[in-house]
Amino acid sequence: MSTQPDLLYSEEEEALRSAVRDLLADHSDAATVLARVESDEPHDRALWKNLAESMGLAGLLVPEERGGQGASHREAAVVLEELGRAVAPVPYLTSAVIATEALLGCDTEEARTLLASLASGRTVGALAVPLAAAPGAEFSDVRASDGTLIGRVTAVADATAADVLLVPTPDGLYAVDATASGVTVESQTSFDRTRPLAAVTFEGATGRLLAADVAAPVRRALRAGAGLLVSEQLGLADWLLTETVRYTRDRNQFNRPVGSFQALKHRLAQLWLEVVNTRAAARNAADALATGSDDAAIAVAVAQAYAAPVAVRAAEEALQLHGGIGMTWEHPIHLYLKRAKADSIALGTAGHHREELAGLVDLRAH
Repeated sequence: MSTQPDLLYSEEEEALRSAVRDLLADHSDAATVLARVESDEPHDRALWKNLAESMGLAGLLVPEERGGQGASHREAAVVLEELGRAVAPVPYLTSAVIATEALLGCDTEEARTLLASLASGRTVGALAVPLAAAPGAEFSDVRASDGTLIGRVTAVADATAADVLLVPTPDGLYAVDATASGVTVESQTSFDRTRPLAAVTFEGATGRLLAADVAAPVRRALRAGAGLLVSEQLGLADWLLTETVRYTRDRNQFNRPVGSFQALKHRLAQLWLEVVNTRAAARNAADALATGSDDAAIAVAVAQAYAAPVAVRAAEEALQLHGGIGMTWEHPIHLYLKRAKADSIALGTAGHHREELAGLVDLRAH
């Protein structure tokens, strides 16, 4: 008999949230993030070291016997909520979730060794696929011949921060050191500077085989990434709603708070309902992934189809309701808008996930 998922946060998850939020408040406030994304080094390596090594969060999804913390997707989702609230420029989703999940789907000694290294936080990994790649996508941009890789992949998220690249080819999944001979990582113009993109070119680079069957580990990685991305989108939307409510209470117009105007109350109430629904969808997806539910693919598709538009709308509403100050470069709202927009096409668009959901529940249009 199947059991109903528990969507409430446990005491341990709330304690984890508090610890991560305190760290981000001290080391990744809005002014710090704004300054960093305008620099030549958008990734915050010091913050990553605190999160990944000092707190051990890079290994949440990795079993203890394989060098990790032995937690689950529920705990990783809490971390991503808080990282979303701070638009923190760290490669947590790409390394601690997507690359880690790909390695968990491999059964070779090379993969086990690399997995322990990623779990320690001392090595950053990136799956060399476009950020827009959805679960189930096929990849043939890079070819392998006797372990030598040739090809080019564009729009790879956090590739500039990666120490090792996991490269899908028709002949298997390979690991390649980002600084190896024959590998070029070239920064690309990114709409969201807190998660920079890069083009990766392989010209005779030597790869180490992780799995001969590339489809299963890559599908696992992208599905987990899509499912937990919803928690990041939830964090974005929740921060935007909270800040907008606070601002409309404090800002006066015609000798009264603008938040007291009926029209704005309705807009904020509608947004609150959508954020609450997003939380339910995000928690359900994280729980389904954590428990290995047979309905995990459905839970992820539902959550992604719903969350992306909500995060974008929350950012647009926040921008408008903040008035003139929201339009300035000094205010952090533009960071949240850019992240929400970038996330809306990451790991499959809402439309893609709706189409996938229709197939999963056999409700395709004819």
